[in-house]
Amino acid sequence: MLSWVLDAVDEVSAASVTVVVGHGADLVSEILPAGAGTALQAEQLGTGHAALVGLEAVDWSPGDTVLVVYGDTPLLEGDTLERLAHRRESTGAAAVVLAADAPDPTGYGRVLRRWDGTFDRIVEHRDADEVALAVTEVNSGMYAFEAEFLAGALPALGTANDQGEYYLPDVCNHRPDDVVVEAMPFEEMSGINTHVELAAVGDVLRRRILDRWMLAGVRIDDPASTWVESGVELAAGAHLAPGTHLRGSTRIGPGTRVGPDVWIEDCTVGADCLVWFSVLRGAVLGDGVEVGPYASLRPGSVLADGAKAGTFVETKNTEVGPGSKVPHLSYLGDATLGSGVNVGAGTITCNYDGVDKHRTEIGDGVFIGSDTMLVAPVRLGNRSVTGAGSTITRDVDDGALAVERADQREIPGYGDRLAARKAEKRARREEQEG
Repeated sequence: MLSWVLDAVDEVSAASVTVVVGHGADLVSEILPAGAGTALQAEQLGTGHAALVGLEAVDWSPGDTVLVVYGDTPLLEGDTLERLAHRRESTGAAAVVLAADAPDPTGYGRVLRRWDGTFDRIVEHRDADEVALAVTEVNSGMYAFEAEFLAGALPALGTANDQGEYYLPDVCNHRPDDVVVEAMPFEEMSGINTHVELAAVGDVLRRRILDRWMLAGVRIDDPASTWVESGVELAAGAHLAPGTHLRGSTRIGPGTRVGPDVWIEDCTVGADCLVWFSVLRGAVLGDGVEVGPYASLRPGSVLADGAKAGTFVETKNTEVGPGSKVPHLSYLGDATLGSGVNVGAGTITCNYDGVDKHRTEIGDGVFIGSDTMLVAPVRLGNRSVTGAGSTITRDVDDGALAVERADQREIPGYGDRLAARKAEKRARREEQEG
């Protein structure tokens, strides 16, 4: 939540940014961007006290504009803060209050005006009388102050209110003739105190992101079932099908179709790829790569141009070379595949001996028969072939065929005798039951 607010603040190009921290201060401080300072509010004595603590950590000069915003209003837009700061500086007001008309003002402080529309005072919901409670214009809790005015007014705040706290709005009530009200969309001041509010705000942010990408040329079939985090980058011409989740630092190239039902996190996907019904984490895909359905690409997976990881394929710390195919039912861990490799169904790199991980090296043009076990460390030379059902424990030379199987035995009549025994057993059971 705080990161969204700081992104909006960043658009104002403030000379300095200070975050007032209290409970969980260490955790909050860890995620702050470079250049953002902190001020510790050891006791939470109200919004006025928080502003006092924050101002004491700021180098200011008379005439400077100080913006005060909440850290739990992620829908706040940078344009709104720009307008707030400009209004303070253009009018020379001691304070500018951001206010909005609320569909349901319950719980919000009311902005009361005089008969001529000018600012009169702010009264908190818990301290309001019936007349004030009927007002629907509410205080957002965000302000632009002239620094010297704010510094002089904060120490004079009292706690004669229902909550016994230092209210920041009382600073405006201290000199109402020098206060201006600036309107903002009610949606932007939405704070978060419950999981219900968190989900509602999340829906708005998600749709903002999706709308931005659609206007930039990305096709999104069903925005209601598509999640794209703020750090994701999409190229024009990309296509997101329903059930797509793109997270972290993921990058998607032009002409690539993602989904349906895909989770991609911290991955780079090239142009003209197809990724469907799959999970990718920390993977890199070149151009023209196909993944899925039901594939799992774990961190360190690299698929070069034209490669394929198909149905029920898992890779980990593995490089799949250009044009190489792993079509189905395989696990490749700690492996390197050259170009033009074909991996048969059921192939496994046995990379773990119970203590250490070992690598499998597969050369160019290799054909791996179905159900091959590659016991690492092992190397298959260029153009080599493995017979289906083999367990390969030694290196294979270029162009060679490696086969490891026990001799097939045949026992005449075994199937007939087995069927007879089954029939006899079934007959005895039916006789006993009858």
